[in-house]
Amino acid sequence: MKNSEDIKYIARNRKARHNFEIRNTYEAGIELLGCEVKSIRAGQVNLSDAYAVVEKGQVILKNLHISPYKMATNENLDPLRPRRLLLHKREIRKLYNQTEQKGMTLIPLGIYLKGNYVKIELALAVGRKKYDKRQAIAKKESDRKIKRALKKDY
Repeated sequence: MKNSEDIKYIARNRKARHNFEIRNTYEAGIELLGCEVKSIRAGQVNLSDAYAVVEKGQVILKNLHISPYKMATNENLDPLRPRRLLLHKREIRKLYNQTEQKGMTLIPLGIYLKGNYVKIELALAVGRKKYDKRQAIAKKESDRKIKRALKKDY
């Protein structure tokens, strides 16, 4: 019997954790058409330039590229069309208030299947400066060296 909490990642935004400091994450549903769901299941999705904005009480995901499904009939959809994210009203209000602050933005970290549903992991983030990125890399490397040293001792 298949568990409804099985999560299968389709795509991840690897650069997001490097370019942004993640403050908070949210799980959101996404409003899609049938042929888009089939394309996502086939892994034909690109998150690298995607971002979300709060407009008119709705969270809209922009620049998410979902390639057209080859086996679809004559539905020619724009692969970069804006898509609505499904969140509770209180979450949308909270996101609106936080994104109004200087430097805060909404970025997708990953897209995955949870049971039969397509979900997006959305992050509230602040952009990093170049020197912050260097510090993060240096910290990661030092942590790696410490782990290696501890492994050799045992």
